[in-house]
Amino acid sequence: MPERLVVSLPDDLLRPYLDGLADPVPAGAVDFVTWSIDGPPPVPRVDLAVLPYMSAHSSRLRWLAEGEIGLVQSQSIGYDGVAAALPAGLAYANASSVHETATAELALALILASQRGLDEFARNAEHGLWKGGRRPSLADRTVLILGYGGVGKAVEARLAPFEVAEVVRVASRARSDATGEVHGIAELPELLPHAEIVVIGTPLTDATRGLVGAAELALLPDGALVVNVARGPVLDTDAALAEAGRLRFALDVTDPEPLPADHPLWSAPGVLISPHVGGAASAMEPRMARLLRRQIGHLLAGEEPENVVLRS
Repeated sequence: MPERLVVSLPDDLLRPYLDGLADPVPAGAVDFVTWSIDGPPPVPRVDLAVLPYMSAHSSRLRWLAEGEIGLVQSQSIGYDGVAAALPAGLAYANASSVHETATAELALALILASQRGLDEFARNAEHGLWKGGRRPSLADRTVLILGYGGVGKAVEARLAPFEVAEVVRVASRARSDATGEVHGIAELPELLPHAEIVVIGTPLTDATRGLVGAAELALLPDGALVVNVARGPVLDTDAALAEAGRLRFALDVTDPEPLPADHPLWSAPGVLISPHVGGAASAMEPRMARLLRRQIGHLLAGEEPENVVLRS
């Protein structure tokens, strides 16, 4: 690795945070260039190429083949579809540690809004309608977290003050950790009938596409709430529409996405939708800058970078 790194940033949003860190990028060690990866690189070599947020698509990734590129750094946790589009010879890192906080915040907000009817109250307020009602609380509920990675653990931590009856953890395989038992996905048929709130936080893979479908939703008790802050295709949209009314849904992600204006999900009973904004919060830039600072340090030291999830 050269003594001076060339780091490309897609825009000007991150640079102030990199310069303003308590442990800033070493002076003279890094040359920053702007490259939105919508055309050839501005310089022959880029040691660390940062992708635009939520833009890891083949139309951009193909430009990585036009230069000498080292580490490709995403600003998202998910990387579904990237492997097929990533040019050969590259290392691709995701943004684990960046979005878990904001995504868990939104998951909790969606739970509380749905449980306490805030979406209904907001609609009533537009018409000057004062209409109360008894709503289910979050307290004393059984919450099943489907996907016990960084987001799932962050959701669990934020549930702790709300006096839930039980948090049931489900991951790809059964195991035990410091917090207790983690169930395997194979146990879902036994677990779902007791879940009053389900939070989906799994990555999208071939194994998780359609993971929550008609059979799984049918096992949930009447009035259960399904929250999806993962990827839209993990939840079968047609199955969700068929169960809307008996079940409730709070979705930050949908399939398709963006959701067309005439899609029936918008008007389905008991469905609350936010437009894939789980990570889009003020917490993002400082955390992303801290990750980049660590990656720069690793590269300068000749160390393995963090969060490498793909090598093409």
